[in-house]
Amino acid sequence: MIDQNSILIIYTGGTIGMIVDDETSALVPFNFDNIYKQMPVLKKFDCQLQFHCFESLMDSSNMNPEVWAQLAGIIESNYEQFDGFVVLHGSDTMAYTASALSFMLENLNKPVIFTGSQLPLGVIRTDGRENFLTAIEIAAAKEDDTPIVPEVCIYFENQLLRANRTVKYNAEFFHAFVSGNYPSLAEVGIKIIYNRNNILKPNFKKLKVHKQMDTHVGILKLYPGISLTLVDSVLKTSGLKALVLETFGSGNAPMESGFINLLKDSIDNGLIIINVTQCVTGTVLQGKYATSMPLKEIGVTSGKDISTEAAITKLMYLFGKYHDSDQVKTLFQKPIRGEITA
Repeated sequence: MIDQNSILIIYTGGTIGMIVDDETSALVPFNFDNIYKQMPVLKKFDCQLQFHCFESLMDSSNMNPEVWAQLAGIIESNYEQFDGFVVLHGSDTMAYTASALSFMLENLNKPVIFTGSQLPLGVIRTDGRENFLTAIEIAAAKEDDTPIVPEVCIYFENQLLRANRTVKYNAEFFHAFVSGNYPSLAEVGIKIIYNRNNILKPNFKKLKVHKQMDTHVGILKLYPGISLTLVDSVLKTSGLKALVLETFGSGNAPMESGFINLLKDSIDNGLIIINVTQCVTGTVLQGKYATSMPLKEIGVTSGKDISTEAAITKLMYLFGKYHDSDQVKTLFQKPIRGEITA
């Protein structure tokens, strides 16, 4: 039996959970045992809050698939006891972790809301307080006893975004995240306005959790003057199964024959190469310009409008689940969690 409006808050680490120590004036991890003393406003929520803190708090730069699996396992073991989940996470790699969780949690029918902050919770001008409180409110929001947002999201600075459509683009201001190729799921002001047509619908199937992620994938960002030696060394990385190729504009790349031949040889040897634009907003259209036609001809796969974060985590997920490269390539091009436009 699920407690009515019960939310599990999972603290992994990151800026949001830091406060100023009264004695040393240094930033130290927040003690969530004293959360109601530090934030008495939480008592006003019409829901039960419980907290799970990682034993070893992590800077998000140290996140990896093993920690993602741990996080997915916490949600799995508590899934039937809670109506929603809020994950407090460092902002630097939040889009990677949240994208990964969106793939790992198949048939998710409850909110998993990631949030964090640019300033520590214990700092006077912190953005963490509002992000934290609103994430809880969204995680608890229901209509006709059904969660309004049954998917993995990132809430930051007045916007709720689909996790696997989100990238961090600003390290200086509170508006740190953007979803360039998919509209927001909600805007927050005096009221929370949900854009219901943009939100995934629940399927009411049993949750399946996939914890196996294959890290034999890579990213290569193109730049003018990139050496063939560098490209060759990346393509020949031992065990590499797939490469996300960050190209220019709508999927364009150098037409130099040596470069194209290196890619072709790798594809012929079984490597999957995904063409993803370096732009925050936009889609890959292989063949629109002459500089992308050779990529299409040699079998580079268009990533369409997928983000780099979603592309790399989706590949990890697919190779963790399937061994056949052709199957992975086919599934990659189809939306499975709303991460790509069909």
